[in-house]
Amino acid sequence: MKRRFFLGLLVAVLGLNLLFGTRLYLSHAETAQKENAYENIELFTRVLETIRQNYVDGGKISYQQLVHAALKGMVSSLDPHSEFMEPRKYEDMRKDTEGVFGGVGIVLGVRTNSAGKGMTLTVSETMEDTPASRGGITAGDRIIKINGQSTEKFNLEDAVRRLRGKKDTEVTVTIFRPATEQEIEIKLVRDVIKVASVRDQNGRGEYPLDENKIGYARLRQFGEKTADELESALIKMERAGMKGFIMDLRDNPGGLLDQAVKVSEKFLPRGQLVVSTEARTQSDSSTYKASGLKSRPSLPVVILVNGGSASASEIVAGCLQDLKRAVVLGEQSFGKGSVQSILPLSDGAALRLTTAKYYTPSHKVIHEKGITPDVVVTMSAEEERYLAIKRSGAPLDALDEKERTLVNKARDPQLDRATDMLKGILLYDKQGKPAGKVAQTVEPAKK
Repeated sequence: MKRRFFLGLLVAVLGLNLLFGTRLYLSHAETAQKENAYENIELFTRVLETIRQNYVDGGKISYQQLVHAALKGMVSSLDPHSEFMEPRKYEDMRKDTEGVFGGVGIVLGVRTNSAGKGMTLTVSETMEDTPASRGGITAGDRIIKINGQSTEKFNLEDAVRRLRGKKDTEVTVTIFRPATEQEIEIKLVRDVIKVASVRDQNGRGEYPLDENKIGYARLRQFGEKTADELESALIKMERAGMKGFIMDLRDNPGGLLDQAVKVSEKFLPRGQLVVSTEARTQSDSSTYKASGLKSRPSLPVVILVNGGSASASEIVAGCLQDLKRAVVLGEQSFGKGSVQSILPLSDGAALRLTTAKYYTPSHKVIHEKGITPDVVVTMSAEEERYLAIKRSGAPLDALDEKERTLVNKARDPQLDRATDMLKGILLYDKQGKPAGKVAQTVEPAKK
């Protein structure tokens, strides 16, 4: 009886070992198949040839089109920020960072439509003295057609490609203006658009101080010249006696990492950690520290952010907030804490590939979280629209009387609050208290 029991137990154990062994083998085999480059490339080639031979409209597709489409799908599946860029798009990206291109002078965004379903291409700003501003296009207008073609299925890339072009060529834009429910067709003649990445409130590059000697500069993006442009603005304001500074990073989508570091270090002592990046391998991880050149380590600073502040903007805001060198005011930022490297390819195309994630000096995670302001001040969509129109300096002729009145009366509650805060900090400093670590002197975030 005992012998029979032990034999049964032995058979059960052997059966379990065989079962688990089989599962383990199949798992290893499946993993090996997934990691076998030759087999998977062979599968890709087989599918490519099958499409070429059997697709009903085979004459309309080329090997290059199919391979580029496959590469786009492959890279975009990694994360929302990695991308395969065809030569034309790579060239457009380079022009963006250089700040010069042929176009109409519209800054586009994508907004949820009024029904809450789907997205619409919306003008977030028209640049001063450009075809768009002269044509009467204003912030808040929706681009519904370009050259008669509906933009319903366009993404930002599609729209930008159609709006840009050689100087003196024409493009017809059809807009829908929600405030008046008008549909307007506007013919524009493209011009060379020079985008200054740093601007004052009136867009004239004068950088005037207010009666409290508080300066202001808006950073639209982090391009190749941003740090130099900001330095010129700061010098101009310092010569006029600047005592406090407001840096506006609202709706700044980011840009070049090195420019974010150079902007941050203008307010930090030499050797201070600005940002660290962590990559797949330790050798590719980096730390960036302030050089101490042309530094202003005690200038009181307030930084404005909102949901459109991303990437390099969050590096600057997160760094100076972490080190208590600035008060961050406004609304929660976007939350893009990854670094994309641009890797050029032999045919003029390029990969924009996420190669690292970045962290604030205290190793705070920004990715998918964003920067939480020290002081929360919200703005409605209407306030943002009328303020953007007023700030652009565009002619108001295209607006009805009611809208012109609202634009002229538009206020910026976030900027007003930042100014009040700096006035308090300067008063505190005047009484003999240190002003360098300004975040210690303000109220905590409120909602």
